[in-house]
Amino acid sequence: MTTMTDTSNAARFREFKMPDVGEGLTEAEILKWYVQPGDTVTDGQVVCEVETAKAAVELPIPFDGVVHELRFPEGTTVDVGQVIIAVDVAPGSDPAAAEPEAAAPAPEAAAPEAEAPKGRQPVLVGYGVAESSTKRRARKGAETAPPAAAPAAVQAELNGQGTAAVPEARPLAKPPVRKLAKDLGIDLATVTPTGADGVITREDVHAAATPAEPVAPSAPSVEPVVPAAEPVPAGARETRIPVKGVRKAIAQAMVGSAFTAPHVTEFVTVDVTRTMKLVAELKEDKDMAGVRVNPLLVIAKALLVAIKRNPGVNAVWDEANQEIVQKHYVNLGIAAATPRGLIVPNIKDAHDQTLPQLAASLGELVATARDGKTSPAAMAGGTVTITNVGVFGVDTGTPIINPGESAILAVGAIKLQPWVHKGKVKPRQVTTLALSFDHRLIDGELGSKFLADIAAILEQPKRLITWA
Repeated sequence: MTTMTDTSNAARFREFKMPDVGEGLTEAEILKWYVQPGDTVTDGQVVCEVETAKAAVELPIPFDGVVHELRFPEGTTVDVGQVIIAVDVAPGSDPAAAEPEAAAPAPEAAAPEAEAPKGRQPVLVGYGVAESSTKRRARKGAETAPPAAAPAAVQAELNGQGTAAVPEARPLAKPPVRKLAKDLGIDLATVTPTGADGVITREDVHAAATPAEPVAPSAPSVEPVVPAAEPVPAGARETRIPVKGVRKAIAQAMVGSAFTAPHVTEFVTVDVTRTMKLVAELKEDKDMAGVRVNPLLVIAKALLVAIKRNPGVNAVWDEANQEIVQKHYVNLGIAAATPRGLIVPNIKDAHDQTLPQLAASLGELVATARDGKTSPAAMAGGTVTITNVGVFGVDTGTPIINPGESAILAVGAIKLQPWVHKGKVKPRQVTTLALSFDHRLIDGELGSKFLADIAAILEQPKRLITWA
């Protein structure tokens, strides 16, 4: 029999479980704790950083209180659903003080108190599904959402676009956006959302900031965690490094792609002198003020136009159903090298973005990846990828297709080379492009036309207008 004291203590101490931070991941490693027992935490405060098989993610706590216990030390790999931290939500109270909260749902309790935790589900980045007591009180209200809405709400959370149903009607925003709002002193309840399904975006928070204040997001309060190099013992001839986290995911993905999709790689060398002149002009254009303009921006736009002319490239092979899935949208992946390894975040619906919007998206994507804050949701759903190996000074490579996609474009270094131009040999800015594609659904003709179109646009950037 459960005593009143036991029930009160259960209500006083709330537990936060390791959530599924996206894509059905089953475990994560705790990289760093930002709090210790005795520290006061507030709703939305980041308490730890974890690394999944895809990215490093900061986890905010979904309630106020004082940290009672950290269940696992740094460096521990924890299964999704395991309790990682316990918080005293009524510090300084005796058991009797917690009785009203514990006793309130008793009239409608249909199951023993011990079964309540089983009804909770791990969800994205700390927004735990409301406890059963809260749900039972909600049923009394006249405006309670119908039960059918619950699965949709949970799915929205798993996509990083929602929060669990709570009586306070909490504004919808992703954790990085919440942190940005907190840094800028913006109350999310006062922000007008413009994102899909009423989600508040970074731009919404910036728009709500005081005009006199700079709208640039504040620097993260915590420096990104960069794995420190282990000291090598004197005389050691080799070092063994555990394969886990992002590196493990990269290895599995690359092996799976290389030995599943029959790769074909084609190359083309192109004179991009006019593209480089366009980049210089765009840097001076007032419509491009505040965004970074570089060759990658024009290359990305050229690829999007080439996809419009060759839509068959933007597809994927569905082995289970023996179907080719044609995508009518482009989520443009950009391969990024980070301290933890290669990641490929993507720009959602890049095909609908103007050049200034695309430049802003590229800038935010690169900055987030550099800080190690790219979320799993940002790396899901890509349709085609660009990898800019030219930044390392190499001419090109034979890139491996990102799993779930059918093509990847590698861009080599842009170098001044002798080139025949208008019948004369002149120094021109030249680069080499390499396109790898899945030969199961992209024939040589289609792949060749697609690559040739990209090269033609970069040679004559005015085709961005005439072909678009």
